[in-house]
Amino acid sequence: MRANGLGYEPMNLVQLREAEQWPALGLGTWRFGEAAARRADEVAAVRRALELGYRVLDTAEMYGEGGAERVVGEALAGAMREGVVQREQVLVVSKVYPHHAGTAGVQAACERSLRRLGLEQIDLYLLHWRGSVPLQETLDGFARLVAAGRIRHWGVSNFDLQDMHELLRLDGGRDCATNQVYYAASSRGVEFDLLPWMQTQRMPLMAYSPLDEGKLARDVRLAALAQTLGLSAAQLALAWVLRQPGVMAIPKAGSQQHLRDNLAAASTTLDAATRHVIDRMFPLPRGKQPLAMI
Repeated sequence: MRANGLGYEPMNLVQLREAEQWPALGLGTWRFGEAAARRADEVAAVRRALELGYRVLDTAEMYGEGGAERVVGEALAGAMREGVVQREQVLVVSKVYPHHAGTAGVQAACERSLRRLGLEQIDLYLLHWRGSVPLQETLDGFARLVAAGRIRHWGVSNFDLQDMHELLRLDGGRDCATNQVYYAASSRGVEFDLLPWMQTQRMPLMAYSPLDEGKLARDVRLAALAQTLGLSAAQLALAWVLRQPGVMAIPKAGSQQHLRDNLAAASTTLDAATRHVIDRMFPLPRGKQPLAMI
């Protein structure tokens, strides 16, 4: 099992396809690679994450128009060169633009991402959101990339339940490894139908923006509750997302302290009373809601 022996306790592992397990916590790189002046700091942040034990790095060709992939690639190359990690210990996730997602286009886009990352293979390659290209064309392209050894797994992002039903009816659709969506305590729409369905399918949900773009880190009610537990509001919000079975989270973090705080949150178990208080703060939706996206 590829993710074993990487410093994560078994309760913090999520099943991804057959017998493979991935850490439930990864590092997101949204907004990385957008400015040359921040490049060195961003590379250092990814490098620090690897040194601390992070083993899932999430990026996309959209982030900084390839800039974030270059940041990840530079940090990973340096960490491997100096013996911090070996390639097989790190799980790299990237995403393809919808307008690049035709059968041939997705293969060309993947090759560009591989060059920016400096890798021979991407561990998990996602369709970033649904566009006008027929899904079957995208799936055919993904299948060819798997067969060529350029990606190990593929999945989708920002797909609602109806989209997932359609996907699984297509040829090869059941090979989908995950669906990455917006999920936070203050944005619980996926809990109404999408997340329960994914759990029945034994398909992990990858939660992006688990702090609701930082809003939960500044929430005074959450901060007061977190203080009683010896946590920050951000840690409590992250631990709340990770309470769900089959859920991964990929928060962005730049400073060493935030990276350490997120690791601590990933190993925090919330009792029923704490979960009940948070449920009162942020009630479960009573009906279907549009899928949240950024």
